[in-house]
Amino acid sequence: MSPTPNSMDTTSGQVPARAAEIVREYGPFDGAAAIHGVTHDGRHVWAATGSTVLAIDPDSGEVVQTLACAADAGTAFDGSYLYQIAEARIDKIDPSTGTVVASIPAPGEGRDSGLTWAEGSLWVGQYRDRKIHQVDPATGAVLRTIESNRFVTGVTWVDGELWHGTWDGDESDLRQIDPASGAVLERLEMPRGAGVSGLESDGAGLFYCGGGPSGKIRAVRRPKPMP
Repeated sequence: MSPTPNSMDTTSGQVPARAAEIVREYGPFDGAAAIHGVTHDGRHVWAATGSTVLAIDPDSGEVVQTLACAADAGTAFDGSYLYQIAEARIDKIDPSTGTVVASIPAPGEGRDSGLTWAEGSLWVGQYRDRKIHQVDPATGAVLRTIESNRFVTGVTWVDGELWHGTWDGDESDLRQIDPASGAVLERLEMPRGAGVSGLESDGAGLFYCGGGPSGKIRAVRRPKPMP
């Protein structure tokens, strides 16, 4: 594989990092001790807090809807339904009512972290296993596995780019990886102590990052693709 324009060593992940540009912070929110998964439905940012999923207006920062449900890891949206990791399963949820309409087993059996929807599949991060699984949303069958070289938190696809969050101690970053090889193509380094627990793109110029026990969500500017 030919080197990417900004690469030093994509196999070890030693790609020069840009500083992440945090453009806004939301929260903490009343009753939400931590933020786990995050997703975006085109209008609102949704955040999993452990026992609820909150819909947040990204313009005002106000909570506009609360769903009571198990929500201890990644969150995704397929255009109609929310998907929420809850221990060893992934629940499919009607966002208007909070009703769980279906459930599938999570591939990590309780060791799962991030979650996103792309191309008709769920993509599930596994933190300590350093993997991202493509999962059949109807059955839970693992269709494909991508290896990473860092702990995987949130996961998102945007414009054909696969990004995931990492978090190790006080260090955290967002990294774009090659979906075929897992090679690191781009890194955005978060400020020390600003961990990334969940990750989702708004489909345009921002990433939304769950901040774990800080109770915050941070909006990070997505870098323009390399020419």
